[in-house]
Amino acid sequence: MASNNSLVVPQAKAALQSMKVEAAQSLGVQIPADGYYGNVTSRDAGSLGGYITKKLVQIAEQQLSGGR
Repeated sequence: MASNNSLVVPQAKAALQSMKVEAAQSLGVQIPADGYYGNVTSRDAGSLGGYITKKLVQIAEQQLSGGR
């Protein structure tokens, strides 16, 4: 099955990686050095995804409210 994880804004890759590292540090999850997440538990991967989604929603809400 083909993956559809292409970025809509490719320039955002560094910011997303930074957010992933921040999330992992906050949650105490070890990011694999080789980039392979197959050994990360579903619980940890879900926690990372949830944290990142929460942060992205907060950023969007701030932008929609005029940065207040």
